[in-house]
Amino acid sequence: MKLLLVEDNPTMQTTLRRAFERRGMQVVGCEDGARALDRWEASMPDVVLLDLSLPGLDGLEVLSRARAAGLRTPVMILTARGTVGDRILGLNTGADDYLAKPFDLDELEARVRALARRAAPAGTPGAPAPGPAFCGLQIDAESGAVCHAGQPMDLTARELALMRALLARPGQAVAKERLFELVFPGEREVQTEAIEVVVYRLRKKIAHTGAQLVTLRGLGYLLKAAPAGT
Repeated sequence: MKLLLVEDNPTMQTTLRRAFERRGMQVVGCEDGARALDRWEASMPDVVLLDLSLPGLDGLEVLSRARAAGLRTPVMILTARGTVGDRILGLNTGADDYLAKPFDLDELEARVRALARRAAPAGTPGAPAPGPAFCGLQIDAESGAVCHAGQPMDLTARELALMRALLARPGQAVAKERLFELVFPGEREVQTEAIEVVVYRLRKKIAHTGAQLVTLRGLGYLLKAAPAGT
């Protein structure tokens, strides 16, 4: 499961990131409201955790713009604004759940997983619903793993993020910069060229599937069916 965590408090963001990663989830971080929508569209999260008091753009405005843009990803509001009026305003703006700080991490995890489960049948952007199989490759709706012929593939977290992005658009080029954002979220010290290492490893792992990971110079990468006999 992939989460987008929009939280401007560095301590809170680090604490939540580590907690969710220990629970086997991938976390994409964002510190300000102005960048939240771009990160939301680029990362394709299963659930968004959204603080309200954000620099640049208030969390409720981020949520309102996201819903207006057609982003239907489940949203959990995490905030110190815990009055009944605040909760009603957040839910009416488009949030799916609301948890006031301070909160229990186990309860937060349970609520996040419940949001993802409820969203799965809808097939909406960001929900963990399976897409059509491509060369026998498919994303498992429950675990988020990439499977081939029904069997989970042994992929690292970065390979999985890359594969999910390519499987979402088989036969279409995905820009190198966009893939870098998805595979190395928030890692500013990493060079863009690092994506090439992940591509190389993934290319070897899918060689037997009938799918081919192709490099398009100046455009990015795409997933296509390998020519017959290869």
